Amino acid sequence: MLLIFLRSLIYNVLFYLVLVFWLLVGIPTFLMPRAAILTVARCWAAQSTWLLRVVCNVRVEYRGVEKIPKGPLLVASKHQSMWETFALLLFFDQPLYILKRELTLIPFFGWYLIKAGMVAVDRRAGGRALLKMVRQASEEVRRGRQLIIFPEGTRRPAGAPPQYKPGVAQLYASCRENCLPVALNSGLFWPRRTFMRYPGTLVVEFLDLLPPGLPRDEFLARVSAVIEDATGQLVEAGRREQAQLFNRAETSASAKA
Repeated sequence: MLLIFLRSLIYNVLFYLVLVFWLLVGIPTFLMPRAAILTVARCWAAQSTWLLRVVCNVRVEYRGVEKIPKGPLLVASKHQSMWETFALLLFFDQPLYILKRELTLIPFFGWYLIKAGMVAVDRRAGGRALLKMVRQASEEVRRGRQLIIFPEGTRRPAGAPPQYKPGVAQLYASCRENCLPVALNSGLFWPRRTFMRYPGTLVVEFLDLLPPGLPRDEFLARVSAVIEDATGQLVEAGRREQAQLFNRAETSASAKA
């Protein structure tokens, strides 16, 4: 565990140094089209994921990439860690996120969010602000962007009971586009509310598309069912792998002793 602690500490220091580096590199993109800042964001995501493998021995496996269509899309992803908030950028040419308005107030980082055309919502403004958010996000999707949302609204620990919000069904009905469900097990390796990073194989699985036009209740039931079923299998497999890794480490330490 000491080695994992030290690797986690090193990774987190490097993660934020890399973030600052790309924030500085991105300054000229304020004078460029939106595609420029999205390219910078993808470089940051790729480098951060590479460092996760090199420093913390967290390999990343992507499954079902061939199922990702071109053009406008609603992406509904399981949310277990901060990792997927930037890693999913790598797979979409015009990604769009819905985020808290407070994030846009952060110097440089928030300005880049505005430059990238993300949709900010003031959660304290009530239903009118939410309706405006749905309308704005739907218009962006119809212009060809890929809206990436986390239907549970917040990070959930790996294996925790699901808490899907009806807002995803409202966005689905308003966008009138295909929905791509995404399952993952990132919470085993990048848990929330801790800086620890645990070794193993982080898996992201892009699932079969759900077509537009389903009734809201049916859509919500289907998207939650397919994501939870696939996520459960990924988490179970990840836990078995982690147990094997820890057992081998303990055996090796005992042999050296």
